[in-house]
Amino acid sequence: NGMAPPQRILFPPEKICMVWQQRQSPGAGLLNVGNTCFLNAVLQCLTYTPPLANYLLSREHSQACCQQGFCMMCIMEAHVNKVLHSSVNAILPLAVLRVCRCMSFQVLCQVFFPSFMRELLTSFLAIGEHFQLGREEDAHDFLRCTVNAMQRGCLSASSNLDISSQFTTIVHQIFGGFLRSRVICFSCKAVSDSYEAFLDVPLDIKGASSLTAALEDFVTPEQLDGENCFKCSKCKKNVAASKRFTVHCAPKVLTACLKRFDCFPGGKISKVIEYPEYLDLRPYMSQANGEPLLYSLYAVLVHSGVSCHGGHYFCYTKASNGLWYRMDDESVELCCIDTALRQQAYLLFYAR
Repeated sequence: NGMAPPQRILFPPEKICMVWQQRQSPGAGLLNVGNTCFLNAVLQCLTYTPPLANYLLSREHSQACCQQGFCMMCIMEAHVNKVLHSSVNAILPLAVLRVCRCMSFQVLCQVFFPSFMRELLTSFLAIGEHFQLGREEDAHDFLRCTVNAMQRGCLSASSNLDISSQFTTIVHQIFGGFLRSRVICFSCKAVSDSYEAFLDVPLDIKGASSLTAALEDFVTPEQLDGENCFKCSKCKKNVAASKRFTVHCAPKVLTACLKRFDCFPGGKISKVIEYPEYLDLRPYMSQANGEPLLYSLYAVLVHSGVSCHGGHYFCYTKASNGLWYRMDDESVELCCIDTALRQQAYLLFYAR
């Protein structure tokens, strides 16, 4: 609603498979090469995202990719295939090459993956220029940079695309959705709608004790008045109004970020936030009445530590065999769903 239809469909949505096409034991862990736990945890969560893994395991992208130099989709495809088909306990993640900043690390990479290193050195376009090897980075920041870089990789073969067509890549059709912002003027009752694409949903948890409570807060109307008045196009003046966000188009994979960090003082909200194994997104949709919109939890990314300036990242993921595993850098250990549900979660991944 409110958007022009896409002129081109870059990836047919009916080709997206939400269930694992290959069932097997979990793949390898990932070596930590100096505060890269944030990167390892994010890559494992992406590796065990069923529709993304199915596509990358098919190697469809690299067979058609014409990108010169660096392509994050090609890197992720090689990484996922190597991890899930590896017979060793731990490997060096290919995507770590994008944040490397020291020659000694480059030499190490040449030992492990000389062909990839030669390719990447010819086009050293980092997914995030602010990332530095050896420094603690934010997992949510790295996730956003990675997914955005994958999106750019999907768009590299196309030019002059309208904005609607850009939202039809495999990446956006898996992770992407649309929010609706509805403003209602208190004076004339005029309704103004706008729409915004998203790849993940950041949720304020200061006043919430659960994921569902945080989602309730997210869709609760906000009053606009005083210095924050709304310029009504019908009244032709600043007026008091209400503003409400809802999920207008639901993603196939919902990524929720529980906002635990206050980056200025560096503090962290360490309280327990409950989250379910199964989530109904229907109550938070623009059309709240209708059939349940059910999601199943498949990955939990955890930060342990007291501030954003230190600590450790690890994750819990559900492998294609249906079992849960704790993935902590090179360690991959079987666990139960109850353990995965009792964590100090930072990122939560749900699939339709």
